[in-house]
Amino acid sequence: MRPAAARIAASFVALTFLATTLQAQQPNLEPTRAPHAMVVTVEHNATDAGVEILKQGGNAVDAAVAVHFALAVVYPFAGNLGGGGFMLIRDKHGKSHFLDYREKAPAAATRDMYLDAKGDIVPRMSLVGYKASGVPGSVAGVVYAQKHFGKLTLAQDMAPAIRLATEGFVLSDAEARMLQSKNMTLFPASAHIYQRDGNFYKEGETFKQPELAATLVRISKDPDEFYKGAMAHQIADVEKAGGGLITAEDLAAYQVKDREPIKGKYRGYDIITAPPPSSGGIVLVEILNILSTYDLPKLGSDRSAAQVHIITEAFRRAYMDRSDYLGDPDFNTLPLKQMANPKYAAAWRASIDPGKPTPSKNLTRPAGFLPPPPSATKTKESTETTHFSIVDSEGNSVASTTTLNGGFGCGVTIAGLGFLMNNEMDDFTSKVGVPNMYGLMQSSANSIEPGKRPLSAMTPTIITTHGTMFHRPKLAYVMGTPGGSTIITTVANDVISAIDNGLNIQAVADAPRFHHQYLPDRLDFEKKFPDDIVTQLKAMGYDTNRNQAADDKSPGLWGDSELIAVDPNTGELLGGHDSRRAFGKAAGY
Repeated sequence: MRPAAARIAASFVALTFLATTLQAQQPNLEPTRAPHAMVVTVEHNATDAGVEILKQGGNAVDAAVAVHFALAVVYPFAGNLGGGGFMLIRDKHGKSHFLDYREKAPAAATRDMYLDAKGDIVPRMSLVGYKASGVPGSVAGVVYAQKHFGKLTLAQDMAPAIRLATEGFVLSDAEARMLQSKNMTLFPASAHIYQRDGNFYKEGETFKQPELAATLVRISKDPDEFYKGAMAHQIADVEKAGGGLITAEDLAAYQVKDREPIKGKYRGYDIITAPPPSSGGIVLVEILNILSTYDLPKLGSDRSAAQVHIITEAFRRAYMDRSDYLGDPDFNTLPLKQMANPKYAAAWRASIDPGKPTPSKNLTRPAGFLPPPPSATKTKESTETTHFSIVDSEGNSVASTTTLNGGFGCGVTIAGLGFLMNNEMDDFTSKVGVPNMYGLMQSSANSIEPGKRPLSAMTPTIITTHGTMFHRPKLAYVMGTPGGSTIITTVANDVISAIDNGLNIQAVADAPRFHHQYLPDRLDFEKKFPDDIVTQLKAMGYDTNRNQAADDKSPGLWGDSELIAVDPNTGELLGGHDSRRAFGKAAGY
């Protein structure tokens, strides 16, 4: 046993914790298997759309375009035309691209736009209604991906979504209930389309969207119309009539960014993940760097108290750096190399007490690595996002995470076009020192400025084996999840459960989740997390919280891991769809 691991294991002798594992809590769920290609999404119709395109000869990017547009139809909670997101692509030759089509602040946006005359935040102004929206990037992003990396035509890739909008799809009970969002009730176009003016949809009914179908047809024929044509002016007119800030000029100025992914190493694997304006990738790499010398399985099983403690302390330290330094790289100089430095991780590791938590207020950043941070503020990120993973028969892979920010965005549907707008402006810092939805701490690097992209936690990730002189790296995992501030910790735990603890990819997707984000200094657990482990960690000194446990009607869940693993021996593709969302699936051929 390594010395660090031995010290930690000894510290837990006094803890009489049970070796509770996922397999002991649930049936032995097996992954979905396919020899050639795999698609995993939150909604079964969207998965089918991706598989359909793959069978037609499309590659992983074509399938991703099909899935994205299908999700805008069948999962309006987070799938979108009026939002934004990220797409991580790794081609069969090992070349990777990170497409950033995050929303941008309109030109008329100002730093204090959500404050009243007294300097206080106007409640819900950044969440609901026309002023909450940033300039949408999704259509530009997926069209860019298709043009540069797809094999088929845009019209072919969009055909499944157009069919779903035109002919409709059958709603499950959960999907029908989701459409009863109170925010959409506030806006006539939304209430008419999604709620039949108060006659709510029910399980088993077919939901058709003719306005959205017509919009999709227009995009398939001329995608530039969304940003520089008649459609752009329709969007701008609706925004103006409602008091929003987005103009036709804002739409015409929108650009997709093809950024260099963040890269790291862990346990003989290469990590390819999201760069800023996502904080996810660099924080994930920092977490894994801190954990890299611990022999986690020697401490206990997956989700044991011993493992959770050490992992949580890595979360705490990496999230402190997230809070102080990260923002839009086009507006800030970010210390990414320093944050990814293994020596910096080692210095952080030395501050971890193997037997008890370090209170966040007592954390002191190791000296000599990072510059002084800008002033910190509290901010939030919504959990209502969606992720999908795809691998095609040639070995191309896509990990994509997209969002409207809040569920159904700001609640506003663009009348005549049939799609919802985002409330992504809420991801900016509205006022220094004032917490918002999820209490994340961030720096003034994330303040509102025209044309700026808000900081995100979205962490689409692709993992490969290390290459050698004679062998190229091989695809191992495609990962990602929604979950706002919990995205990074969920992806980190998925990596650890798969690589360190050897869970199959379905078990990884279903494993109970825990989260710590530095501030508030609280260790959060899903409602289904084992009681005995929570009790042991509370006894160690953690302020523990079982998410929504007081509400018996709430599932107390977060995230939605949609994962793919590659069998290293046979090359078979293994899909893990998160069972938290019963209407999604993994499928392939």
